[in-house]
This record gives sequence, structure tokens and C-alpha cells, in this order.
Amino acid sequence: MNFLAITWDPSIGINLGFFTIRWYSLMFVAAFLLGYRLMTKMYIKDGIPKEKMEPLFMYTFVSMLVGMRLGDVFFYSWGYYKNHLLEIILPFKEKAGSSALFGLLDGWEFTGFTGFASHGAAIGIIIAMYFYSKKHLKKPLLFILDRLVVVSALGAFFVRVGNFFNSEIYGKATGSDFGVIFPVSDPELIPRHPTQLYEAFSYLVLFFILWRLYWKTDKKEQLGYLFGVFMVGLWSLRFFIEFLKVAQTEGREDWVFNSLNTGQVLSIPLILIGFWLMFRKRIATA
Repeated sequence: MNFLAITWDPSIGINLGFFTIRWYSLMFVAAFLLGYRLMTKMYIKDGIPKEKMEPLFMYTFVSMLVGMRLGDVFFYSWGYYKNHLLEIILPFKEKAGSSALFGLLDGWEFTGFTGFASHGAAIGIIIAMYFYSKKHLKKPLLFILDRLVVVSALGAFFVRVGNFFNSEIYGKATGSDFGVIFPVSDPELIPRHPTQLYEAFSYLVLFFILWRLYWKTDKKEQLGYLFGVFMVGLWSLRFFIEFLKVAQTEGREDWVFNSLNTGQVLSIPLILIGFWLMFRKRIATA
């Protein structure tokens, strides 16, 4: 018996009778609503018209979803998807032994989109912000990234709390009676590191650091500095916490260089870019 461990077995969401609002979905909604409010405050502070917020929301939302999806496909699961190209864009999976291409009722089953990668989301959002800054903001790309990462750190907190509700992306066994048991997804029923919470509260601290840098210092005038702090902070945290995680899906357990997995290797260049942005020659905001 693990008397000191916490057993985490919550409901999947709020049951309305005809529809269940999942906790994970609520975390996403909370992240975007609060992020929208905080970005509006920063736009007012910077003297940017509030109407430029509407396209920012759409650019961010669409690029994040597309980037997360394609990141999983190409960084982690290409071995599977290269033989199932339709499943990249369709929320269906082909049933085993089926040869029907469009027989959704016969040869396919609805699964929803499964598999997302935060590295892909980061790349997708940066690309989208390039076009947003040129078309709508008329300012350098790093100007909008310096502000967007402040709320992105808070959004990452909500996402990881959602992962905790879903009992996913948990850690390795603690080797003691301390930890969290996830009966929904862990058949071994042993205390594990709640790595979702490790990440969540680390990102919350990162948010407060960035928020203070923006409002209480002149670092926002140094183009790219806040973005650099975010890149170093978030991906360094991901890098080290990854050592405690269990690979949740096929392909993510691929280890390279004997001790680093794919996610850690992808984090290294992002951390280096962050340091370069922080310590390069000072460039004032245009």
C-alpha cells in the first residue's frame, strides 16, 4: 500500500447530460481568454490599436494547432504517417486490414486528432508571426515575439495542468511511496513523478519573470531580449524535466546520443538561439 502517494482519478470533465466539457479543453479556453486580455493590456501600453488583436488571435490559434500536429508527424511519427498520409489531415484512422480509401464507415474509424508536439507549435507560431508582423503590425518580427512569449508562458502552464487532468505525460516511478498514482492510464499503479505539474509551475514562474521584465524594466526596448529569456527558460526546463518523463506515445522514446531523446535534442538549438538573443549587441525596438 502506498499511503503517502496521491491517487489521481478525476472525472474527464463537466457532464452536461448531452455533452461533456473536458477539463483539458477548458484549460485551452482559459489560456486563450486570459492571454487575450493580457496581450490587450500590452498593446495599450505600446500604443498599438486594439483592432490589431483580432488577427493576432487567429494567426496564433491556427498556427499553433497546425504546428503542433505537423511537429508530431514529422519529428516523432513519420515512420507511421509516411504510409498513412491521409491521417495527417483527417481525424480518422484506417482499420487494420482495410483497403478502403474513403470508406469512412467501413474501412476507417473516427479517433480525432491524436499526437501533438510543442516544438512544432513553436515553429508554426514564429512563422505565422512573421506574416502577421509584416501585414498587420508593421514592426519587426521580434517586437511581437517579445510580447507574445509573455502570455505563451502562462498558456504553457494551463496546457500542462490540462495534461495532469488527463493523466498523461506523467513521469517515471519515484522509487518511493511519494508521488502520484494515475490509475486511468497507468496499469502498474505505482507512484510517479507528476512531471506535468513540475512543468506547469515552472512555466508559471517563467511567466511572472517575463511579466515583470516587461512592466518593471526597460528590457522590452531591447529587441529580442524577452523572446530570448523565454527560449532559454522554457526549453531548458523541458530539457531537464524530460529526464523524469515516461515516453507516452510510440516514437517518443527514441533516444539518441545514448542519453538524450528527440525532444531534448530539438530543445538544444532553441536554447542556444535564446542565449544569442539575450547577449547579442543591443538593438532597440523599432
